[in-house]
Amino acid sequence: MIREQVKHAVGAYMGELDEAMLCNVYRMVLDEVEKALLEVVMERADNNQTTAARILGINRNTLRRKLEKYDLP
Repeated sequence: MIREQVKHAVGAYMGELDEAMLCNVYRMVLDEVEKALLEVVMERADNNQTTAARILGINRNTLRRKLEKYDLP
């Protein structure tokens, strides 16, 4: 289900760009998906990093670095 939604969104995005603008799509997509995931999980965890890290299955320090990367609370 998630894969299909991502596939649709990426396809729509790429359809709006011409060939010259298509570069670094891999990194851009991963960053956008990661940021959205962090936003949703942090909201679900009431901004509690320990809870969010547990939900994500990552170390709290890793979560903290990712939140800083995307300038998220």
